[in-house]
Amino acid sequence: MRENGAEEYIPENAPPLNEEQAIANLNSLDTGLRYYAAWWLGKFRVNSSSAVNALIAALEDEADRTELGGYPLRRNAARALGKLGDTQAVDGLIKCLECSDFYVREASAQSLEMLRDPVAAPALAKLLEGGVAAAVQVPGRPHLVQPYEAVLEALGAIGAKEAIPLIQPFLEHPLPRVQCAATRAMYQLTQDASYGDRLVKALDSDDLKLRRVALGDLGAIGYIAAADAIAQAKVENSFKLIALKGLLEHQLPSLDVSLSEDTIRLMNLMDALL
Repeated sequence: MRENGAEEYIPENAPPLNEEQAIANLNSLDTGLRYYAAWWLGKFRVNSSSAVNALIAALEDEADRTELGGYPLRRNAARALGKLGDTQAVDGLIKCLECSDFYVREASAQSLEMLRDPVAAPALAKLLEGGVAAAVQVPGRPHLVQPYEAVLEALGAIGAKEAIPLIQPFLEHPLPRVQCAATRAMYQLTQDASYGDRLVKALDSDDLKLRRVALGDLGAIGYIAAADAIAQAKVENSFKLIALKGLLEHQLPSLDVSLSEDTIRLMNLMDALL
């Protein structure tokens, strides 16, 4: 089950931890304890230097290995480091982009997006080499050869304008989810409203999952022109609220600013969904 690249399974009856015990467990001989400790440190945002250093060391773990060659502990450590927000992890995460485990590369790209350090841009861009022609599914596996969605989103969040020529072709990738990731990145890098409008059009898709993806992307880029379309999208209200919250966060860079008309409108749309 842990080979799945979705959010890793954590048992509901897992023992309670504190920071000291979790860090100690990362050095345990029990791979299950180590795996859970990495998740716990990220879940509870334990960003002490001891925790960060222990998680960075876990990025090179060789003991926790699946039959298919995956590295579950590395995945959890990579995810946790993005949540902790410490740029000391950037070098280790960049190194993980070369890992043989797809899901380690994906988790690392997602965390590099959170950390937003421009130094990661060249290594992320390298994963786009070969363009759309190379971006095919791995035979017998449920994923492409690279975590393109995560890479594209990271490059957009980092502001890697030099990667635009590599990103743009992915607007025509056969998979709509990859197209959305490229569109999201292109908007972030150019602020061209045509890319925001393209994501709004995806809200009319017959595919519910794609509509959810588009909502997330619109929230992430803060495309205020999408507010009404988000509120009216044929998606669960919980997804709409998350997207509108993303728009609102872009409108409120600090708590000291006065409320604009757009901000008030967003709040009213959110209230109507509650």
